[in-house]
Amino acid sequence: MKEINSILIANRSEIALRIIKTCKSLGIKTISIYSESDKDALYVINSDKAIFIGDNNPTKSYLNINLIIEIAKEHKVDAIHPGYGFLSENSNFAKKCLKNDIIFIGPNHKIIEDMGSKSKAKKIMKLIGVPIIDGYNGKNQSIKKLTEESEKIGFPILIKPSSGGGGKGMRIINKKTELKRSILSAQREAKNSFGSSELIIEKYIPRGRHIEFQILGDKYGNGIHIFERECTIQRRYQKIIEESPSPIMDNELRLKMGEEALKIIKKLNYDNAGTIEFIYDEKNKKYYFLEVNTRLQVEHTVSEMITGLDLVELQIKISKGERLNIKQEKLKKNGYAIQCRIYAEDPKNNFLPQSGKIIFFKTPEINGLRVDTGVKSKSEISIHYDPMIAKFIVWAENRKMAHSIMKYTLEKTKCLGIKTNLKFLKEILDNKNFENGDYDINFLDRLILKKNKNSINEKPLIAGILFDWIIRNKKRKILKNIPSGWRNNFYKPQTHYVNFNDKSIKISYKLNKNDFIFYSLKFKFVVKIIKTSKNNLWIEFDGVQEKFKIFKSNNQFFIHNIKCGNISMEIQDRLPLVSKNKLKGTYLSPMPSKIIKLLVKVGQKIEANEPLIILSSMKMENTIFSNKKGSVEEIRVKEGQNVEKDTLLININEIEK
Repeated sequence: MKEINSILIANRSEIALRIIKTCKSLGIKTISIYSESDKDALYVINSDKAIFIGDNNPTKSYLNINLIIEIAKEHKVDAIHPGYGFLSENSNFAKKCLKNDIIFIGPNHKIIEDMGSKSKAKKIMKLIGVPIIDGYNGKNQSIKKLTEESEKIGFPILIKPSSGGGGKGMRIINKKTELKRSILSAQREAKNSFGSSELIIEKYIPRGRHIEFQILGDKYGNGIHIFERECTIQRRYQKIIEESPSPIMDNELRLKMGEEALKIIKKLNYDNAGTIEFIYDEKNKKYYFLEVNTRLQVEHTVSEMITGLDLVELQIKISKGERLNIKQEKLKKNGYAIQCRIYAEDPKNNFLPQSGKIIFFKTPEINGLRVDTGVKSKSEISIHYDPMIAKFIVWAENRKMAHSIMKYTLEKTKCLGIKTNLKFLKEILDNKNFENGDYDINFLDRLILKKNKNSINEKPLIAGILFDWIIRNKKRKILKNIPSGWRNNFYKPQTHYVNFNDKSIKISYKLNKNDFIFYSLKFKFVVKIIKTSKNNLWIEFDGVQEKFKIFKSNNQFFIHNIKCGNISMEIQDRLPLVSKNKLKGTYLSPMPSKIIKLLVKVGQKIEANEPLIILSSMKMENTIFSNKKGSVEEIRVKEGQNVEKDTLLININEIEK
């Protein structure tokens, strides 16, 4: 048995911090690596030693095998933990660790290689009698071959990277005309995320449920499964909510699928943490093997919460040669756990990833809540990496109680400065079908959120205006006894135009002794400022008090209120500068991005809805399409260029009908 006194963490952000936490409890020293944009990250500050690894581009830093091995040797570490993503399922990396006498904390490289080859994995599963889904897993990755195989399988199909996971590079394809563009895009995304562009194709099951079993094995042939996780709630083919036990699972099905998992562990002689993924066809009551993820999962926390196990600790102990002393029949699940992934993204705009600075971040302190995060107030969300901010994990005695705690957590969390999916997650948990466990992998596509598009809660907007009023009052140097906004004509109100959710809203107010009267065409409130404290503001609306957390940056206000969540608004200048309105035929970058590919040339004639340019942000590709028929007049960017939000990309001379 080898001792592990020091571990290099070949990863970043939340998972790096998670590994550091367990290492500290075991008395193991940690060495982190970081790129330029991660130099002030929480995991860097909390590790015993942190080594600068270079460029923000993952292929030059977190995917640079030779450089990571060199750093590990230079600092004489005993082991490397790859976390998830990046090199966690790279058999060459595991092999190089072994060659350099460094313990790789994960299964042996042969298992990673075999399970990384989806065709080989399916052959093994078929051999031992595990049901498999139709698909193509061959080495011939030409467009022609992938097209032929797709037609054989029959649409709809699912293409996804042979290496890695996390939803990166996955595409659902419903018809042949979508195929070529989707394949090329998926290959680029897979290469950028996992270092390999190889894809697999599977028959797509539209009403499927994604159920996976956490597994553990040691180097002596012992293995267990740690029950199931339901991971069906997904957007852009990536999980956002996971729970255990699954609401669809009864003891008979759990036992049957658990036995399949144990068969796979035994056949592979599996020797660390991993996950066996199944797709369950609820319509036909059948399940099929999807893949084995030979690493720790993002959602490993759910299994930890219902069993009390520390999976990272068990990974480390198994890697240094300890026996797994947990027997399957003795392992019991306790209560219920749910995880929500908090992302910097815009749910109203196809979950477009967001980047920028988190001005303020604070989660409530509640019994049963665990927060795994790599960010804090003033952390920067970079365009170069995954946009996940945090994971909220709740344990309770039952599903209903856990959901109540999670909803309260989502409401009370303050994350100001960037758009997030906090409110969207709360709306999912409020949905009756989700509450009843009645959902499938297309649940979010069908979900109609209960909201009136024309309905706006004006209270946080009023709070922003009052916060600005207070700041202006404090800064005044003359006529201090006259309140800001005072008019010698009582009937002439102070008026602001507020930009909120891409709308301009006119809000007027009058100061009336000790209170304000706020009004517009749609509302009227008698408002009193009750108390202020730094960035906190207590306001009374028609006799009811509410609290707001507010930060101001220029004319931009970032506001949290328990009823409205986290919002941003802008008070327009009274004397605005030149209009920034988008001109006809111009296409702007929707976020900070990298230009991956230009799909058109100057002078080229185009049709409506034709792809123009491919952008990449946070390892996710986005394609800009033309709105109308016309010709390309000007291209303002080049491939490989990094651009800021609202950068002019391309001009189209549009043809009016």
